[in-house]
Amino acid sequence: MKKRVVSSVSTAGVCLALAVLTACGRFESHPEAAAGTAIPSEVPSKPTYTTAKAVVRAMGRAGIDCETVRSRDYDGSSSADCVAMVGGVKVENEISVFDPDVVSKREIGTSIEARRTGAYAQTLVAAGNWYIRVMDPPSAPAIAKALHAVVLDAKGTKKTPKYPLPRIPSAPTYKNVDALADDLAASVGCFQREVTTTGSVKCETGKLGSGTSNCAVLTLHSTHARRDAALRDAVKHRGVPAELVTAGNWTVSLCDTTLGAKVARDLGGVVVSYDGG
Repeated sequence: MKKRVVSSVSTAGVCLALAVLTACGRFESHPEAAAGTAIPSEVPSKPTYTTAKAVVRAMGRAGIDCETVRSRDYDGSSSADCVAMVGGVKVENEISVFDPDVVSKREIGTSIEARRTGAYAQTLVAAGNWYIRVMDPPSAPAIAKALHAVVLDAKGTKKTPKYPLPRIPSAPTYKNVDALADDLAASVGCFQREVTTTGSVKCETGKLGSGTSNCAVLTLHSTHARRDAALRDAVKHRGVPAELVTAGNWTVSLCDTTLGAKVARDLGGVVVSYDGG
C-alpha cells in the first residue's frame, strides 16, 4: 500500500498563533489589546526577524536544519511550520513572527500568554518579536540556545510523574518503523498506513474491509529514556485510558484496549496500560 505523509500540525494552529487577536489572513488590533499582557521579562529583546522563513534560516545557520512544511505571510505577521532533527528526535515547530510596526509588544505578550495557558498549554521558545511552539518540549532548550532565545514553559502543567514501568525487554529492536508495522500487521492488522512528519506510523488494526477497525500509532525512540518518557506521558492523563505495548526501541499505542495482550505476546513486548481513573 502506498504511504502518504501527513502532518499533525493543523491549520487551526495558524489562528491560535495570534490567539484571540487575529483573524486568519490579516492581523486586527483590538481596542482592548492596548492593556493586554506584557511580554515575559525574561524574553530578550533580540534577535528580531522580519519573517518566519528568516527564523528557519537562522536555525539552519545554528546547525538545526528545519524542513519547512508550510509558510504564510499576513499583514502584521508571518508563520511557518517546520520539522527539525534535534538530538536524534524529529521535532515539529510552529514559528510566529510579528511586525512591530503593526503589532504592539503587549499584543505579542497577550498571544504568548494565550499559548502558554489553558487545556492545551504549549511550550514556547521566544525572543524579540517572535516565538516558536516546540511540539517536543524536551527539545526546546536546544532550540532556544541555538537562537539566543529563552524557553517559556506551559503554565499550570505538571512535569510527567515518574510512574513505575514494568521491566521492559531490551529486544526486539527495529531499524525502521515499517518493519514494526509489518509485525503488527501479522499480529492484529495494520492497514491504511500514514507516516507523520515526525516519522511515526498511524494505521488501522483489524482486517481491511472487515468493517471493524481501530487506530494504532507506532513510534521508534532514539533512547530508552525517550521511550520511557513517552510511555509515562501517555498514562498521565486522568480520564483518558491508554494501552501501549513496548520493548527495545519502540512503542505501539493501541486505541483498541483489548489488543494489548495479544500484541505483546506476538511482538515480544510488554503492556503498559492506564484505565483513566
